[in-house]
Amino acid sequence: MAKPRFQIDNTQPENERILLICPRSQRQNENDFQAALLEAEELVLAVQGQREKTIVCRLHNQHSAHFLGSGKVEEIAAEIRHLGIQLVIVNAELTPTQERNLEKAWQCRVLDRIGLILAIFALRAQTQEGKLQVELAQLEHLSARLIRGYGHLKSQKGGIGLKGPGETQLETDRRLIAQKINHLRQRITQVKQHRAVQRKKRQGMPVFALVGYTNVGKSTLFNQLTKSSVLAKDQLFATLDTTHRRIWLNEQTTVILTDTVGFIRDLPHRLIDAFSATLEETTQADFLLHVVDVSSKQWEIQVTDVETVLKEIGAAEKPQIMLYNKIDKLPEKIQPEIYRNLQGGIEAIRLSAKNPQSLALLREALAEIAS
Repeated sequence: MAKPRFQIDNTQPENERILLICPRSQRQNENDFQAALLEAEELVLAVQGQREKTIVCRLHNQHSAHFLGSGKVEEIAAEIRHLGIQLVIVNAELTPTQERNLEKAWQCRVLDRIGLILAIFALRAQTQEGKLQVELAQLEHLSARLIRGYGHLKSQKGGIGLKGPGETQLETDRRLIAQKINHLRQRITQVKQHRAVQRKKRQGMPVFALVGYTNVGKSTLFNQLTKSSVLAKDQLFATLDTTHRRIWLNEQTTVILTDTVGFIRDLPHRLIDAFSATLEETTQADFLLHVVDVSSKQWEIQVTDVETVLKEIGAAEKPQIMLYNKIDKLPEKIQPEIYRNLQGGIEAIRLSAKNPQSLALLREALAEIAS
């Protein structure tokens, strides 16, 4: 097979100076906007950049050419020059034309929300499967953004959002990119077939999939239940790859527990499509364990966002048990006990992933459900 004419660039400079732009629509209430703002800042932190400033923009109407109005674009350009900004991140989805026009006006690189999430995924993917899915998503996102005539974009050095195919080759060979995308889709199809074979081997044992918003404690809970060492950090998308483990619950019951990638609000459809091999594990599970961080002020919004993604991937009708995690961070007087509905089935469990008593209750619940 001929050697590819572009390679994945794994280098990344430290402390890239970043300006974060957070548009706010007229329809967005204060709570929703503050949640979106906090999440955007955490996403920037996840790519290890140096956020110099955050600018909030009131967005009455989206402009087709620059997304923002001309006056705001000029105001931000002056701020970029003053702060020595190398990368502007806009917490919204930009069209290729808007992204190019903003780069020309600001004379620096611009990433939209999708590009930022892809940059995080590129840093987090560890397995060959995860890397394949990230590369596919990157190429599909970049394929519409090939024509870039600005000198600051010609360099092949690394940068946030540039851990992927070199842009010079992307600009000069659309046909090669299309071939590469098709090749990646074929390899991901092979991954799905391999997963199907693995699932057949697990037949006979109930499968529980941990789902939930990113950074709610799924991996910590997974590690505590399975005595594993999956990466668990207090950051968005700390883990990207799916992991399976058997759990012995009692003499009669053994189950499979699956740790999955965390969800996020407004997860783009193209990312759902690109990560279909990973998300398929959620749709194939027998039961979903929906982990919720009840210490977060936005937990109810996060639950709604997760339910939206589950519906989009065809898993909304799966039997679901709510796991209200991190109750140890709440005042004792409002820490509820395990709740059972009138039929005796387990509907929700309040727990702390770091509390042995909570984990014992959860193991009993899983054994009851699986029996």
